[in-house]
Amino acid sequence: MRLLLTGFEPFGKQDINSSEQVIQQLEGKSFEGVELFTAVLPVDRFDGPDKLLRKIMNIQPDAVISLGQAGGRHAISIERVAVNLLDYRIPDNGGNLETDKTIQVDGADAYFSTLPTRSMVNSLLENGIPAELSLSAGAFLCNQVMYEMLHHLKTFKQPTKAGFIHLPFLPEQAASETAVRPSMNLETQCKGIELCIQQLSTVKAVG
Repeated sequence: MRLLLTGFEPFGKQDINSSEQVIQQLEGKSFEGVELFTAVLPVDRFDGPDKLLRKIMNIQPDAVISLGQAGGRHAISIERVAVNLLDYRIPDNGGNLETDKTIQVDGADAYFSTLPTRSMVNSLLENGIPAELSLSAGAFLCNQVMYEMLHHLKTFKQPTKAGFIHLPFLPEQAASETAVRPSMNLETQCKGIELCIQQLSTVKAVG
């Protein structure tokens, strides 16, 4: 199985991004039956989705897992749906600030993840890692890249499994915030994503 695993560069007031840190830790790691490709996406309305779609077209992966950071979440959140909406609370790294806009004018209102979402969550919980199914990927770049890749795969009738996973802050990120924020250490986050990758190899049905 050819797997593309992506994360995001830092944004907002943070100097690091938990998803980028996980990518750096897993890059080059061996997984049985998996050929792993990685990429870190820019937090930019145009460049982020463009880089992801170009990677998909060049690599032709069997599966794509995109990772992103969600400060304030206490668990690894397996996203189930992406909506056709851009509604940023802060500008992206390119200075773009979108409000009440559609991602694709002729696109579906929403697309569902084609990853084995419930099996992934169950696997994490069984291994003592906080995890949850989420029905909202937000309306910033995380939701956008999830929507864009699912729209692309649907449009070109590609059987690639794809979806998005949100990661909590790392402890050092939470400590830099003025308000108390939940966090999860890097080792646990990496173990969680490794378990998700294993589920791709063993679970056929989406759920």
